[in-house]
Amino acid sequence: MNISKTYTKHFILLFSLLVVFLLINISLGSIRIPISEILSILTGGESTKSSWSTIIINYRLPKAITAIMVGSGLSVSGLLMQTLFRNPLAGPFVLGISSGASLGVAIFILGSGLFGGLLGSLMISNWSMALAASIGSFSVLSAIIIAANKVRNTMSILIIGLMFGSLTSAVISVLSYFSEAEQIQQYQFWSFGSLGNLTWNEILIFFIIYSIGILGTFFAVKPLNSLLLGENYAKSLGVNIKKSRNIILLITSLLTGVITAFSGPIAFIGLAIPHLAKIFFVSSNHKVLIPSTAIIGAIVLLICDSIAQLPNSSFVLPINAITSLFGAPIVIWLLVRKKKIYV
Repeated sequence: MNISKTYTKHFILLFSLLVVFLLINISLGSIRIPISEILSILTGGESTKSSWSTIIINYRLPKAITAIMVGSGLSVSGLLMQTLFRNPLAGPFVLGISSGASLGVAIFILGSGLFGGLLGSLMISNWSMALAASIGSFSVLSAIIIAANKVRNTMSILIIGLMFGSLTSAVISVLSYFSEAEQIQQYQFWSFGSLGNLTWNEILIFFIIYSIGILGTFFAVKPLNSLLLGENYAKSLGVNIKKSRNIILLITSLLTGVITAFSGPIAFIGLAIPHLAKIFFVSSNHKVLIPSTAIIGAIVLLICDSIAQLPNSSFVLPINAITSLFGAPIVIWLLVRKKKIYV
């Protein structure tokens, strides 16, 4: 009972922090908007300046919602991969899904130098970029699922995913070699990651796929807890290893694929946040870890995005740089201080 109460207090604290950093994130930018005005606008009230309503509804709120979905989705994906492979260094990108999305975008942007102007004429739409990334990630996903059904050893799937990542990187390097500087720069900007380029229609599609992936994780709690002690132990509990592995891979691929498609490859979050959740909750139960990891991931990415905006400045730093630059030292400090991760 005491443990249950402790977790309840932890979740109340996390939800409170999520709301606080959501409001802070929306308030910061080239123009600082008071939180009282934000609350008034979000509750349907009047704003002192009409431009503030436009900024919040059309730009800052979509970006904040995107940050929450990206942060939570990548964190949960990282937790699933670390449990499945029983490897604390595994992350959402180890399967090569993100590399496949990057290859799709690279062919779309850099391939125009080889395939003529048709591809270049389509670059005006965010939908085109997301579609290219989705096709690339789905292609790798299909290959991974086929490989998962052919091999018995889970670690073999990890190696296959890493090989897909190396293969796609090689193809991207070849495409870059034959591309012009402007095309390389455009691809480089996409690879930095971005949270602020989505419309409400794009966020709706993002949210639907994201919700399917997140809801699917709760049906995988029992297999995930069983896999903590190895596949043989999970089998003794009646867990269908092959089926469970495919479900976990599909969930991770859905979340990682849609996030990379709409926001680009964002580093650090998926690798580090599961460890933070394990430290704060001192638990290996995925019934606790999945929601806690999702909320902490959302909070951390909101903080990183707030820093990246360079408040009161028109400049916005690459979100990838901020997540690693400010996040990695914090995780290192926590690990050194706690000296133990519960796995």
